[in-house]
Amino acid sequence: MDFLVLTEITCPHCGESFPLEVDTSQTDQSIIEDCTVCCRPINLAIRCRPGVIDSLAARS
Repeated sequence: MDFLVLTEITCPHCGESFPLEVDTSQTDQSIIEDCTVCCRPINLAIRCRPGVIDSLAARS
């Protein structure tokens, strides 16, 4: 089973979307990822199960 899932996120700062690869081997995650467009940090709250992203919330 492939635990890495490619998804699109939208930056809460600039509104641009970009791809992000999520490791779904951990069920609840809280990570900080920099926007690939404006470089500002995005707080991501991710809920998933192996191979599936159940929810993803992006906050500034």
